[in-house]
Amino acid sequence: MLLGLVLAAGCAQSAAKRAEPSRARGAGGRTGDPTPSASASAEPDPATTPAAHENHIVPQPDEPEPPPEEEPPAPPPARVDCSVRKCVALTFDDGPGAYTGRLLDQLRAARVHATFFLLGQNVAGHRDLVRRMVQEGHEVGNHSWSHPDLTTLPSWEVRAQVRRTQQAVHDVTGVAPVLFRPPYGAVDERVADAVDMPLILWSVDTLDWLHRDVRRNITAGVREPRRGGIVLFHDIHRPTVAAVPSVLEGLRERGFTFVTVSELFGGRRLVPGRRYAER
Repeated sequence: MLLGLVLAAGCAQSAAKRAEPSRARGAGGRTGDPTPSASASAEPDPATTPAAHENHIVPQPDEPEPPPEEEPPAPPPARVDCSVRKCVALTFDDGPGAYTGRLLDQLRAARVHATFFLLGQNVAGHRDLVRRMVQEGHEVGNHSWSHPDLTTLPSWEVRAQVRRTQQAVHDVTGVAPVLFRPPYGAVDERVADAVDMPLILWSVDTLDWLHRDVRRNITAGVREPRRGGIVLFHDIHRPTVAAVPSVLEGLRERGFTFVTVSELFGGRRLVPGRRYAER
């Protein structure tokens, strides 16, 4: 009898050890994280780079700051005659992203409208921002679904890139873009036919995507635009968004009026397949 009790106790202890979870796996390890696309990847903190110390950039938090108690009203739609006024259209590509909300706050505070060329794949994760763009009077354009070089794709895939993005924006805002910006500005006659929308290029490439430096963004954004110009920025880069208030101030000092791309052309019909880089 005593021998039976000892054997039973030993079996129970062995079963308990088999049921104990394995501790061989490292604690806190993450697996299976998707690799972000190059256009939507998070920015390194500029405060840790040599350029940041040189320019005395104050690091900004990744999390959006709480809104002010009393937000300024959204600017009304522009009623500007760009044949008379000194107009410029600021455009922002590849978003929405982590810094787009801060940019919208800056534009709202300055009572400025801009044009956002969106990647369709980024819309679902930032529905509130896309909806806010339209509600606050900004123009929303199509920048393809995933930012490929469209000249390397068959025509049916080009059309799919455009169509999926149109649908994504319409599902969120109730409106569909009327302008298209080809990724990298890469377009040929075949792509132009497949897109079948006006193709909006730019007269000023600030190269913010390359240098990612606040001071350089300000210099290019203020000095290079000319009357009737279209300026290219990217709202997925933190140094770009940090530069925008100074760019707005500098361009206003130069006498510019800010408009969307459609407003820049005075509401005239832009031809599908034709390229436009300035008024």
